[in-house]
This record gives sequence, structure tokens and C-alpha cells, in this order.
Amino acid sequence: TKRSSAPAILSRPMAQTWIALLRGINVGGTGKLPMADFRAALSAAGFGNVRSYIQSGNIILESELGCETVESRIKDILQDEFGLDRPVLLRSVDQLRTALADNPFSQAEADPETLHIMFLTGKVSLDEAGLRALCDKGEEFSLLGDVFYLYTPNGYGRSKPAEKLDRFLKAEAVTARNLNSCQKILALSAN
Repeated sequence: TKRSSAPAILSRPMAQTWIALLRGINVGGTGKLPMADFRAALSAAGFGNVRSYIQSGNIILESELGCETVESRIKDILQDEFGLDRPVLLRSVDQLRTALADNPFSQAEADPETLHIMFLTGKVSLDEAGLRALCDKGEEFSLLGDVFYLYTPNGYGRSKPAEKLDRFLKAEAVTARNLNSCQKILALSAN
């Protein structure tokens, strides 16, 4: 038998699309981060197809690296180049798609800004009875794994559960996006 003299081709891992949800970016005058500069820094660090949705810290990028490494590198860039120490919650496209598909409040589709989806990391605990006591005028919530849904049909800014949520919902890190933003981020991740 004759052996091939052609060199073996090493296969590289496929790049995966990641969604980085940053907490406390460009909100209320704090956490100022010029998104164009941040996208450029991520590209310079080797991430591919970097794009963002609005100015509040929603990044879509591609990498062959694993979740923890990508998350860590993004945190390092935020700290080293922009002086920001902010949580970075990384999700795959499938995880975001599942969070949207699992939405228990289909009535929020009529006004997608009434549903806030909160992405959680670390150990999660919820004082369900305490939070339920604050719900008023059709407000509802649901915790499904590391995703918390808060439906506020009368507006997030007027919601007692939204205002006092950090007393009842505990996690290592939490960041929220309304349903409208999540849908747009998911659509952008397909490009």
C-alpha cells in the first residue's frame, strides 16, 4: 500500500456567533462607552464580524474561542482600554432564541417594550412571594433557569416589582433588555 505524501490538513474550530450583553453601559450618564471605538477594539483583539445594537452595550461577534474565554477577553478590553469594570453576560444565538421562544407572556407581543427579559449568571434565588406582593395591574413574572421575565403592562418605570427587583431576585450578575431589543439583537445576529 502506498501512503499519501500530502500533508494532513488540520481543521480549525468553526467560529461561533456570540452575543455579549453588557450591564450599565451608556445609561443615565454612567458607563460611557463609545461603541464605534469598542467595536474597533474588539476587532483588533481578533474577534470577527463585530457589530452592535444601539448604544447600551449589545455586541454581536464571532470567535473560535469558548464562552468563558470570550467573556474574559471582553471584560479585559473594557477594563484596560476604556476603564470600565462591568459585567459581561455572554449568550449564544441559540440561547437568546430559546429565551425568546420560552417567553411565557405572549400578550407582550402587542407592545414588546412591556416585557423585560433579564439574563442571569451564577447562583440564582428568587423570593417569589415577596415579589408577587408588589405586582399590580396585570404585572407578572416568571423565572426559567437563568432567564427572568418581568411583564409590566403599565410601563417599567412605574412598576414596583421593577423598582424593587434587586431585593427579591439575586444572582451574580443581571442585565435586562426589553423584548423589542432582544428581537432586534437576534435578527442582527443572523447577519
